[in-house]
Amino acid sequence: MPISFVRAAIVLGLVSAMGPVAIDMYLPALPAISADLGVSSSATQLSLLTYFAAVALFQPVFGPLSDMFGRRLPLTVGLVMFVAAAIGSAFAPNIETLVALRFLQGIGGCACMVIPRAVVRDLYTGIMAARLMALLLLVFGVGPMLAPLVGSVIGEVFGWRAIFGAVALAGAAGIVLLVTALPETRPAEKRLAANFRVALASYAELLRDPRFLGLGAVNGCGLAGFFTFVAASPFVYIEHFGLSPMAYSLAFSFNAAGFFAVAQLNARIGARIGLGRMVRYAATYYALMSLAVTAYLLAGGDSVVALIGGLFLTFSSLGLVLPSATVLALEDYGPAAGTASSMIGTIQFAIGALAIVVVSLGTRGNPLAMVATVAAFGLVGFVVVTLTLRDREPQPAE
Repeated sequence: MPISFVRAAIVLGLVSAMGPVAIDMYLPALPAISADLGVSSSATQLSLLTYFAAVALFQPVFGPLSDMFGRRLPLTVGLVMFVAAAIGSAFAPNIETLVALRFLQGIGGCACMVIPRAVVRDLYTGIMAARLMALLLLVFGVGPMLAPLVGSVIGEVFGWRAIFGAVALAGAAGIVLLVTALPETRPAEKRLAANFRVALASYAELLRDPRFLGLGAVNGCGLAGFFTFVAASPFVYIEHFGLSPMAYSLAFSFNAAGFFAVAQLNARIGARIGLGRMVRYAATYYALMSLAVTAYLLAGGDSVVALIGGLFLTFSSLGLVLPSATVLALEDYGPAAGTASSMIGTIQFAIGALAIVVVSLGTRGNPLAMVATVAAFGLVGFVVVTLTLRDREPQPAE
C-alpha cells in the first residue's frame, strides 16, 4: 500500500528514534551507575562505547539483508533484539554484564538507523529526499530531546535500572508501529538480484568511490562531535558545573533542539543554493564555531551558560550537514540503497566511537577536553568536505 509523505516521516522518525533513545535516556544516570556498580566513569562510558561499536560493526549486515529480504523483516528482527537486550540491561548485576548487553542492544539498534534511510531512498531522491530526511530528523529529534528529561525523572524516582525498562517499552511500541503502519517499500522483484555476493560487490564499488566515502566521512565527523558531547556532557555538566540531573537534561535538550530546528530549513536552502554548496558552508561554520568555543575555554572561560550557548550555535549547523550529505551520498545508489546506507552508518559510527575513546582519555568532567575534541573533528570534517565537493559544483534544485 502507498504511504504518504508526512506518514513516512512520522513512522520512520519514530522508529529511527529508538537508537538515540537507548543512548540519551540513560545519560543523566551515568554518574549514578558508576556509583552503584562501584566503577570509574571510564568503565561506565564503555557501555556507551560498545553500543556505538556494535552499531558500526553490524550496519554492513543489516543493509544487505534489507536489500535481500525487504525492509520490514530485518527491521522487526532488530527491534526484537533491541527490546530483549534492554530488559536484560535492567537486571545487569555488574558493569561487565551491562556492557555486553549494551553491545547486543546496539546490534538491534543499528537496524533502526540504517534501514529507514534506505526506505527514504526507496521513496524519493533529490530535494524531496532531503525534505523527507529533514522531517524524519524532526520527528527523530523528539526522542533525543525528551529522553534525557524522561530518563532523569525515572532515574530519580525509580532508579537507573527502571530507565532500561522504559527503553524496552519504547522498543515494543516501535514494533507495533512498524507492523501496523509501515508498508514494504522494496518489492519482491527488486530483491531477486540481491544476495551477499552482490552486496560484497556493492561494498567494493562504494570503497572505490571517493565522493561517497568523503560524504560519509563528513557525516561521521559531524556525528563524532555530537557523540563526544553525549559521552562527556553528563560529567561536565553534573560533576564540573554542579547541575542536577534534571537541569542537565534541559541543557542537553537545548543543545539538541537547534540541530533539529535548523534541519527543517534544509530543503529550502538546498533548493536555492544546491545541496553540495550548503553542506560546504555549514561544515565551515561548524568548524569555526567549535574553534571559537574552544578558544573561550582556553582563555579561562568557565561559564555553563556560555558553554551551552556556544554548543547550541555549533551543533545547529549539523542540521544542514547530516541529512543533505546523506542524500548526496545515496543519490547514485538506488538499487543498493540498503547496502550504501549501511556503509554510511558504519563510517559514521566508527568515527563516532573513535571520538568517544578520545574524549574518555581526557580529565573527568573537563569541558576543554570535550570541546577540543568536537573542534578537532570539526576541522577534519571541513577539510574532507572541501576536498570532496570542490570538483563537483552542486546544481540548482529540480
